[in-house]
Amino acid sequence: MREDLADLVETRFGERFAFPEPKAGAATLAGLLGRASCRKYRADPIDRGLLRLLCAAALSAPSKSDLQQADILEVTDPLLRTAIADLVPGMPWVREAPAFLVFLADNRRQRRIAELRGKPFANDHLDAFFNAVVDAAIVLSAFTIAAEAVGLGTCAISVLRNRPEEVSELLALPDHVVPLAGMCVGWPAAKTEIGPRLPLSVTLHENRFDESGLVSKIEAYDRRRAAIRPYPRQRAPERWGLAELYGWSEEKARHYAEPQRSDFGAFVRRKGFRLD
Repeated sequence: MREDLADLVETRFGERFAFPEPKAGAATLAGLLGRASCRKYRADPIDRGLLRLLCAAALSAPSKSDLQQADILEVTDPLLRTAIADLVPGMPWVREAPAFLVFLADNRRQRRIAELRGKPFANDHLDAFFNAVVDAAIVLSAFTIAAEAVGLGTCAISVLRNRPEEVSELLALPDHVVPLAGMCVGWPAAKTEIGPRLPLSVTLHENRFDESGLVSKIEAYDRRRAAIRPYPRQRAPERWGLAELYGWSEEKARHYAEPQRSDFGAFVRRKGFRLD
């Protein structure tokens, strides 16, 4: 198993390093190192009890100050699923996956508890929103780990935040509850491919933040990724032309060259959050 982990690390990060063979948890580490988003699913349904168990496991994840500000909403109504899928036509797996969940950041419950117990809600500022979002993100990550541990495939759908008003209306989300992301879940129809990540020398720091050599490291990563998993097409060639080497950095630079979700802050404020 130690060699398997080393191979997975090399595939993911492009490097090998010495580490002791884990006495426990090797399968969990292998699952994390080898995981990949799944967008093609078999038609087989997921047992409702199993799905509920996975949600229970996910909601057992750490929660800031035990505030428990994450909720999971399962979309089972076919018409509702169709309406959500219609919002993201470029992602047919939202329509096709056997199960679809939406992870919610829920600060409403905490405010209602304050009213119930006759206490002021004295923290009506950015941190209230931030804490709820972080709780929801941790639960989403925990669900991914739990689902993939039993052989299911998952794909997070953050693009729901491109249409937050419509999603909120469809799901009847009240004030102080916002959608973090959707999640497709199902039994994989094909083997998923590991996506190479930035080298650990870029993303793993010791004592102080360090971005020395960043340019050369990103250029090397671009070449490695293009050789292993090239992008099938270049983004917006009519605006940016065709790059000789279309690597990760060029893709992400083009990605964020277009305005996205510029109204999301306004949506969050309309949901009752203060962001100052």
